Amino acid sequence: MLHVVSYQVADGIDVRAFRGGYKEGIYHYDADELFYKTGPEDFVYVFKYGVVCFMNYDEGARTAFLRRIVPYCKNVFEQPLSEEFEVETHAKENKFGYNKIEIVKPDIEVLRLIMLNVSQSVSLDYYSEQTNLLQEETHSHTLKLERRGRLDISGKNLKMYIGKTLNLKNRIAENLYIFDSPPETWEDENLNRIDQGLKRTFDLQDRFKDIREGLEIIKENLELFKDLLQYRNSTFLEWIIIILVALEVINLVIDKVFKI
Repeated sequence: MLHVVSYQVADGIDVRAFRGGYKEGIYHYDADELFYKTGPEDFVYVFKYGVVCFMNYDEGARTAFLRRIVPYCKNVFEQPLSEEFEVETHAKENKFGYNKIEIVKPDIEVLRLIMLNVSQSVSLDYYSEQTNLLQEETHSHTLKLERRGRLDISGKNLKMYIGKTLNLKNRIAENLYIFDSPPETWEDENLNRIDQGLKRTFDLQDRFKDIREGLEIIKENLELFKDLLQYRNSTFLEWIIIILVALEVINLVIDKVFKI
């Protein structure tokens, strides 16, 4: 039985810089990921979107590796998100279960594919958590709008809120590729079946769809907030103009009265 643990440790990891100082055991790498084979069935997978995945590593070894990678991380989390998965090898047939997969042959590409899907799953957990926080904040503003009839947020705070939402959308857009099937599955029928089975097991497509729809709802609310704020500002300016004109008229009247 092989144990897989994947951690979302930061917003991002500089995989190129990390590879420069940690080359031993590299089996596969590109601009977005590093895959290390450190023992017969011991592997580490590092992704630029802030995820590190281990197979067959004990807790002490995982902690040591994570400490080593921290200097290459962007916005390290105090409490990393994690997901665990079990791999039973030398089964009679490939079989998918809850938090577990049984595979006939522990081929390295099959194991890498399993680690990839577990990593995608924990990353979706992170994006889902961030989206839910934004939705809760949006909901609080819409409730105040319903109860008080006005938007209870300043222009500066609204701009910061819009920036937070756009940054999350941009991070997801930059990493859209992580939810696609790797090229290896296009040419290998067995890998493709395992990949599709894992995607169903982790509900990757449905969870990604939920995140995307959640962000669209937030975007629609932000557009409404922006329009209301612009209306509020324009109304305020109109009142200033009216008051200035009224003061000018009063001054003219006073001047005429005193001249008489």
